[in-house]
Amino acid sequence: MIERTSYTTSANTRGKTITRAKSFLFSLFRFALVIGVAYIILAPLIGIAARSFFSNDDHFNPMVYIVPQNPTLERYEVAVSVMNYFGTLGRNAAYVVSLAAIQAFVCSMVGYGFARFKFPLKNLLFGCVIVMIVMPTHVVMLPLYMLFQNFDPLGLATLLNGSPQNILASPLPMFIMTLFAAGLRSGLYIFIFNQFFRGLPMEIEEAAHIDGAGSFYTYFRVMLPNAAPSLITVLIFSVVWQFNDKFYAQLFSLPPSIALSKQLSGLQASVTNLYQLRDPSLTTLYLYAGVVLMIVPLLLMYIILQRRFIEGVERSGIVG
Repeated sequence: MIERTSYTTSANTRGKTITRAKSFLFSLFRFALVIGVAYIILAPLIGIAARSFFSNDDHFNPMVYIVPQNPTLERYEVAVSVMNYFGTLGRNAAYVVSLAAIQAFVCSMVGYGFARFKFPLKNLLFGCVIVMIVMPTHVVMLPLYMLFQNFDPLGLATLLNGSPQNILASPLPMFIMTLFAAGLRSGLYIFIFNQFFRGLPMEIEEAAHIDGAGSFYTYFRVMLPNAAPSLITVLIFSVVWQFNDKFYAQLFSLPPSIALSKQLSGLQASVTNLYQLRDPSLTTLYLYAGVVLMIVPLLLMYIILQRRFIEGVERSGIVG
């Protein structure tokens, strides 16, 4: 009896040891994987941020890799001046935030309609939403350009002005597309809201209808406040993608005064012309400073809204 108990105790001890070893190896593998992924993502950003402080001596010194020996803010001073950074950032922020607010509101209405109402061709229209998500934007590049170059909705422009209107080189095309839930990444936002509203219990709306609330009142006063996590998620996504957008900014010829991405894309050429720098590797350092200036506002926004953003992603159902 004593031998059997001793054998059982020894087996249990070996089992716990093996379990601990497996747990340790799995933790070690997970730690190595996280470090590897973090290195792949962060190494280029760290290199760009570090090199933006390089002086000319540091740049041409083969012994300097990450930490500059003679750090300088000259790259940032030039980038801020050439890009008219603060003025352009303010105008760009107003443009981006207004687009994001319209997009979140319109896409939430469309997502709520798909989640709660039955209407003809619902499945077909939702399939079109999925197509919006997976279809490359280059496919509709030419039709969009021609549409807004000769903008004539229902013949009203020809009736009032005698000919179609060219509304390119202005933010109007982006606002029109966003207002009709066809803006940048609108398909994804509709899907997020659809998933979120489908996850809310029907009893909330039934209680509102019993109290005499109509569909619009229920949406604005009951459902929309409950959708705050998804609203914040969509707003953050929309602000980030609109802020970084260069495709539509170039397609619609948005003025550089409201498109910081266009200022960044022309920074290297502007520095070359203004300061007569013939070495492309030197002008790249100014570009790195501009990249850091582009990242900082988004990084600050994410830090402030991190908790709500993660909550919204989890509750919207897009992680599975």
